[in-house]
Amino acid sequence: MRSDSELLDAWKSGDRAAGNELFQRHFEAIRRFFVNKVDRREVEDLVQKTFEVCIEARDRFRGQSSFRNFLLGIANNKLREFIRAKGRSRTTDFETQSIVDLGAGPSTMLAGTQEQRLLLEGLRRTPLDSQVVLELYYWERLSGRELGEVLGIPEDTARSRIRRAKDLLHRALRSIEESPEVLQSTMEDLEGWAAKIRAGFDPRK
Repeated sequence: MRSDSELLDAWKSGDRAAGNELFQRHFEAIRRFFVNKVDRREVEDLVQKTFEVCIEARDRFRGQSSFRNFLLGIANNKLREFIRAKGRSRTTDFETQSIVDLGAGPSTMLAGTQEQRLLLEGLRRTPLDSQVVLELYYWERLSGRELGEVLGIPEDTARSRIRRAKDLLHRALRSIEESPEVLQSTMEDLEGWAAKIRAGFDPRK
């Protein structure tokens, strides 16, 4: 199987099939990036716009990061543009406002247990910048260095954002869960519950 770099080089040389293979390889990660942040009908449009920007920018990509991280960086920018445009005259502060604060509808991700449902809702009630950090950390398994590449920040800053985001998530979980047992179970194994949500994610839904 050809690597991302090999597919990208072939695509830049005019091999459209290589470009399609590259997109198919990373389609699920990009779609997963949006599904807990915007309404279902908006997900496909944002995925398409992300890949459109990638096509326009492919010749400027120099391989300083992985191709997946390059795509995730574009997706993050498209999400922020979308939310700002949707809010129009409202003040938008991604460091303090959550998706719920910004008027998003119910999550489009499926969850089978109380803990999974709580985690998804807690993420949506965490400030958007922190939600992005946590979902990339838990679902895409990005390291501090990789998060820095996606967000355009130093690695040390990315690591401090992970710690702060976890604290904010804990606060959000405590504010919405009335069952001490479910809250404790969720908070004691955030990584495990996040992995189960990711494993159950179906990109076709």
